Amino acid sequence: MRVDILSREYPPHVYGGAGVHVSELARVLREHVDVRVRAFDGPRDEPGVTGYTALGGGVGDASLDVLAHNLPMAKDCEGADLVHSHTWYANMAGHLAKTLHGMPHVLSAHSLEPLRPWKAEQLGGGYRVSSWIEKTAYEAADGIIAVSAGMRADVLRCYPDVDPAKVQVVHNGIDVDAWAAPSTDEEREAAAATVARHGIDPTRPAIVFVGRITRQKGLPYLLRAVERLPKDVQVVLCAGAPDTKEIAVEVSSAVATLQETRDGVTWIEQMLPRPELVAVLDACTAFVCPSIYEPLGIVNLEAMAVGLPVVGTATGGIPEVIVDGVTGALVPIDQATDGTGTPTDPETYVADLAAAMTAMVSDADAARAMGVRGRARATEHFSWDAIAERTLAVYDAVLG
Repeated sequence: MRVDILSREYPPHVYGGAGVHVSELARVLREHVDVRVRAFDGPRDEPGVTGYTALGGGVGDASLDVLAHNLPMAKDCEGADLVHSHTWYANMAGHLAKTLHGMPHVLSAHSLEPLRPWKAEQLGGGYRVSSWIEKTAYEAADGIIAVSAGMRADVLRCYPDVDPAKVQVVHNGIDVDAWAAPSTDEEREAAAATVARHGIDPTRPAIVFVGRITRQKGLPYLLRAVERLPKDVQVVLCAGAPDTKEIAVEVSSAVATLQETRDGVTWIEQMLPRPELVAVLDACTAFVCPSIYEPLGIVNLEAMAVGLPVVGTATGGIPEVIVDGVTGALVPIDQATDGTGTPTDPETYVADLAAAMTAMVSDADAARAMGVRGRARATEHFSWDAIAERTLAVYDAVLG
C-alpha cells in the first residue's frame, strides 16, 4: 500500500504539534506501508519526502498561496492508494487528489477553523478561505481521524453534514524514549549547562510553559495567574512564533511587567532543540497548559514523558491526557460558546489556575510522584506504535 501524507510542516520546518505528529506518524508507518510525504517550505533531502514552493512563486496572499502549494502536491499524488492530509493547509491538496486521481482521502483533525475565530486577526479575509477549504475537505473526506474524543465531538458539531461513522478517534502520540530526562553523566552535564545558560535555578520551584504565542494557548491568562504565585516560584516561558503583532505586543508587555515585579521570570523566544528543551523541562517542578482551545496537546505528553506533572485547562482533549489528582491537575473553565473559547469569568479562571499551580509547586514530593505516574501513562497509552496500528485500521476500513 502506498500512502501519501500531505502537510504544511515537516522537519526541519516544524513549528507546532501537527508537524511533530506528521513526522512521528510517517516514521512508524514506514515500517508497514510505502509512505511518501509532501510538505511546504521547499526541497528536502530525505528519501520519500518532497518539499514544495508556491506554484509560480505564489501571489502574495497567505491563504491563496496555500492553494498554490496544494495544486502541485495534489498532482503528484498520482499512483497512491490513499492520501492523508493534516490541517487546512494541506486539506485541499488531499481533496483535489481524491477528485483528480480517484483515491480515498483521510484527514486528521488537529484543530478546527470555526473554533479559532481569532485567526481573522492574522489572515483577514483569508480566514474565510481557510474555513472554506476545511469545510469542503471535511464534508467530502472518506475518513476523519480526530486526535481526541473532544475533537470528534467538535467535528460533528461544526460540520453536521459529516457522517459520524467516518470520524474515528486516534490520539496523538509521544516517543517517550526521545523525551526521557537526562540519565547519563554526559547528558546531565550538558543539561546543567543549558539550564545555567538560560538563568534557571534548579534548586527553586519552577513552572514551565511551552507553546506558540497564539490566542488558543491562553498565555495572557497564564501571565495574570503568575502574578499570584509565591515569590520564590520561577516561571519559564518557552514561547515564540506569535500569530500577530498585536498579541506579540500584549505578551511582551505582560512579561516585561512581571520581570519588573519579581525575579525568576525567564522568557525563551527561540525554538529549542529537543535535548535543550528536555533539559529545561527536567529542571522545572511542573508544566502548565493554560489553553482555552486544545484538541489534545502534544506538549502535555512531552512534559509527562520527561516526568513532570501537568496543570492544564479542563477543555478539549486535555482531560483525556491528564488524570486529575494522579498525573496532574485539571483547572475548571466555563467558556463562551461563540467559538472563541473565552472564559466567561476570566477572573475565576485566572484565580483557579494560580491556585492549581501554587498547590503543585508547594509539595515537591507529590509533584514528583505525579510526574512518575505521568510518564508511565504516556508510555502505556500514547506510544506511536499503537497509534500507527490504529491509523492503519482507519486506512483499511476506508479502502474496504
